[in-house]
Amino acid sequence: MERNTDPVVVLGAAGAIGSHVVDALMARGRPVRAVTRTSRPHRAGVESVVADLLDPAALRAAAADATVIVHAAQPAYTRWAAEFPALTSAIADAATGARLVFADNLYSCGPVDGPLTEELPAAAVGVKGRVRSRMAQELLQRDQDVVIARMSDYYGPRGLLSTAGSTLFEPAIAGRMVRLIGSADQPHTWHYLPDVGRALVELADAPQATGRVWHVPAADPLTQRELVAAVAAAAGVPPRVSVLPGPLHAALAMVHPMLRELRETRYQFAAPFVVDASRFTREIGPFEPTPHATAVAATVDWFRAAA
Repeated sequence: MERNTDPVVVLGAAGAIGSHVVDALMARGRPVRAVTRTSRPHRAGVESVVADLLDPAALRAAAADATVIVHAAQPAYTRWAAEFPALTSAIADAATGARLVFADNLYSCGPVDGPLTEELPAAAVGVKGRVRSRMAQELLQRDQDVVIARMSDYYGPRGLLSTAGSTLFEPAIAGRMVRLIGSADQPHTWHYLPDVGRALVELADAPQATGRVWHVPAADPLTQRELVAAVAAAAGVPPRVSVLPGPLHAALAMVHPMLRELRETRYQFAAPFVVDASRFTREIGPFEPTPHATAVAATVDWFRAAA
């Protein structure tokens, strides 16, 4: 059977990335089994499964007969070190005999001087980065069909929890102050969630993708200031930006759990953080990322409709 006619199991199908993988599969007329932790509204044409992925029996049942599994599940951001490795190991065990596509990020690269390519060594500087690096290395060392897709910070419909999620779009749309970390004026790659969904499906179908790390294509980099300005322009309001100084960030991190977590990745906004995805377009095929103006407008519309 051709791989591109086989059903695909999406773990974490209610999340930002997983839900867009489901969208991309549906757009291609592919059969989908969408696995979530809690009950979700039924989507026509999708097999919906509720499962605790840390329950081995439930996970095996959810993955039964799968030929392709997309791992887009993750614990809460503050619980990565405690829960993520065990979750990923259990998913890999259940994926025996299937292609496993892991939705990863770029934390394992650590601070870089120049574009981020797939050849960079693992040089994570914090706990979450080391967790990501260890999971990727262990997956690639397994004797099974594994594909790792890496992306930078994302935005788009249903993208609430990323750096460019609700903490940026909601105040920018309302004309309120958007508070940034690092520098407001360093170029940064931002991925649009529907593009991420499309790219992961491309990798799921590409035989040559196995056993390798791939960077997902994105539109040209924007600074944080430029992204806020684009959101404000789409919303018809003036942009307002302030930057949280490093010493104040350190002080607030002592009492604010999420700011404490974000100190680890502050370096990504203090210097250029630009993804090179040329290997994807060279070896997987042409890929046209959505222009930021179009993507931002669609995201603003979604946030307004969801308010």
